[in-house]
Amino acid sequence: MPTPERASYLPPATQPVRGVVWSIHLLLPLLGLWLLLSQPDVNITWQHNASHFWMILTVAGINVVLGTLISEASRRRQDARLFLVSMVFLSSAGFFFLHGLATPQFLLPTGSIGFDVGQQFGLTIAAVFAFVSALPLGERAAKAVLSAQHLIRAALAGVMVVWGVVSLVPGLTTLSEPPAVTPVDWLAWASLPGLVLYGAASVMMFLLHRRRPSAMLISLITAYALLAETMVAGMSQLNWHLSWWEWHLLLTLAFVFVAYSAYLQFRREGSSAGLFDSVALAATVARIRQDYDRALEELVEHVRRGEPLAATRLSGKFRLNEGQAAVLDRAGEALANERELSERLAALVAVSAQTRVGLPENQLLATALERVRQAYGDVRIGLVADGKAQVGSREYEFAGDQPLRHDHLLAFPLTVKGHLAGVLEVPVGRTSQDEALAATLAGQLSISLENARLYQELHTLFHQYMSPDVAHALLADPGQAALGGELKELTALFADLKGFTTFSERVTPGEIVEMLNRYHTAAVPCILNNGGTIVQFVGDALLALFNAPATQTGHARAACQAALEMQRAAAEVAEEMAWKRVDAVEWPTFRVGVNTGPALVGNIGSPELRGFNAMGDCVNVAARLQGVAEPGTVVIGETTLRLLGDGVTANSLGRLSLKGKEELVPAYVLTDLG
Repeated sequence: MPTPERASYLPPATQPVRGVVWSIHLLLPLLGLWLLLSQPDVNITWQHNASHFWMILTVAGINVVLGTLISEASRRRQDARLFLVSMVFLSSAGFFFLHGLATPQFLLPTGSIGFDVGQQFGLTIAAVFAFVSALPLGERAAKAVLSAQHLIRAALAGVMVVWGVVSLVPGLTTLSEPPAVTPVDWLAWASLPGLVLYGAASVMMFLLHRRRPSAMLISLITAYALLAETMVAGMSQLNWHLSWWEWHLLLTLAFVFVAYSAYLQFRREGSSAGLFDSVALAATVARIRQDYDRALEELVEHVRRGEPLAATRLSGKFRLNEGQAAVLDRAGEALANERELSERLAALVAVSAQTRVGLPENQLLATALERVRQAYGDVRIGLVADGKAQVGSREYEFAGDQPLRHDHLLAFPLTVKGHLAGVLEVPVGRTSQDEALAATLAGQLSISLENARLYQELHTLFHQYMSPDVAHALLADPGQAALGGELKELTALFADLKGFTTFSERVTPGEIVEMLNRYHTAAVPCILNNGGTIVQFVGDALLALFNAPATQTGHARAACQAALEMQRAAAEVAEEMAWKRVDAVEWPTFRVGVNTGPALVGNIGSPELRGFNAMGDCVNVAARLQGVAEPGTVVIGETTLRLLGDGVTANSLGRLSLKGKEELVPAYVLTDLG
């Protein structure tokens, strides 16, 4: 299964074709060598000392240039592989130059044995560097190579100096003696290690190319393969024959091929900064990518701030020419625009997600502004006040939904139910989509504002006429308002005011309403804070349910806790009013009945008008227990007492005969939950 990196390098149909063509190019020199060696009459002799010397000098010069360029790339990137590859070219150049100096009739009249074996020796040293360069060096090994690079260069230079002295100074060593008539016997065998190392290096570089396709890697693989073929051709030692000239030609092609690839890449990119980056170690490539990512981020930030020619700031760091800087500027500007567009779209999505039911208007707008300003800049909102839509000192009058332009700002109307409710100011951006996005933002904020105000109206009107649990359930699922019900265990709390009738006969209607409101204001929070749901007020009485409609664990204890808190709150109200009143009329006192059992819970009424309620023996018994309770006390049923557990203080009233009940009902006066 090819990786995406490989698949993107060449179409699948052309990869095999190029591989076949490349293989043919490498096999042709070996085929030519075989034909020359097998046909001695064709393998003619041609000795031309000047041509040999100048060809050697030219190729050595190319090698020095390539080695210097790659060495500079190694220094700049701090990469061990690039250093080792540079040593391949420099070592080849050095020994190739020494081979050229040993050309007959230049320094030596007849050449030397060093002239015959020097190039094979130099190619073997270069093969060692080529093999090590192709290894997947780890961090520790790479650091060791870089720390020893000066020593390695010095050692190579020393070897070349010594070789030059012993092979070029007449009469000094055997290597400086005239070449033997017969070939050197051990030279072919001595060339085998270099041949194997070049082959292994070519294979490892090819595997690297499959993971990281690159034209420079292909040229380096080709060079290593041609150097291996050069060693094969040099084993014949038929000086000045065509086969001998062939290995010189292979050497020339190996290095010219790399030089030509570097030249083409330089022409294409216009810079030498990254010519050999694809050859570097994986850690170096990752570091280079991180550098480019940071540079691109820096470029985008410059562009977003509106700074012209932002890429020129990076030219020195990455050695960019003017054309590349201009292209990078345009690319950075396009990327900045694209990123700004993405951020603004993300802000719209975020504002839409924050439009939640129940969020107060001020909080909604503050949260939306905080998110929007991250993408749009200094966005401002002004709500209509005293009939005026203004932001700061700027007042706006809109004609329909059309925006108004004020300097570098666009102002859009915010509407609620078709009426102007505010104004949105958005800074003008760079892209052509800015006005459309700002208009969409204004529409989204108008919807959010309208939702917030509608919900506030619902909260004011809806929640004040029914229990919060019922109201929230209906808002979340309007289908719960359908007529019908279910059988559910619950605890019912029934309370009324003892002495209400007498009180009503002696005071004005206004005082009656004041008294009821004071008591209910004290009693209702006690029920709601304990999770109860008030389903009805009937004059001075109220009915609350626990465990309906919302499921509630420990509902019996919660109901009893609410009942005891109600009595304490009512006592405080009665005590407060006792010293305020000037007449002798006594205020009524709460009496409470609590009972637990199954009841039918649901929406009772007609399609036109309905209400949430509970029906059943459980509720009826709670009402009857309230009727027998003394003022200021809480009477509970037997099931409720059993659910309260240990630690409860309750006095038994015995088994009571209650209206509507054939059997006697046990009842208890609850004084403490423990």
